Amino acid sequence: QVRLVESGGGLVQAGGSLRLSCAASGNFFRRSTMGWYRQAPGKQRELVASITSGGSTNYADSVKGRFTISRDNAKNSVYLQMDSLEPEDTAVYYCNARYIGIDIWGQGTQVTVSS
Repeated sequence: QVRLVESGGGLVQAGGSLRLSCAASGNFFRRSTMGWYRQAPGKQRELVASITSGGSTNYADSVKGRFTISRDNAKNSVYLQMDSLEPEDTAVYYCNARYIGIDIWGQGTQVTVSS
């Protein structure tokens, strides 16, 4: 069974840092583009950052220079280092794996940034 399990969310003050982790089961990980999405209350889910199987990265303009996505294929894991957090970053963060047109989602982890 293919699963994605996120961890690392929590409550942090503005200007602080958090590191999200996503552990994948199954043998699809190395061939997948991995991404982090977020959804704030009343808003649509949006892409935060993605990383291809080859290591190319893409970031939303709102997080460029503050967030860093990385992956460890040996551990079937993807990470999101979030620095200089802002209250506007408050949302549920979801891990995503995309492989041959199939999307797999984690259950989400809450990130709350207080001002």
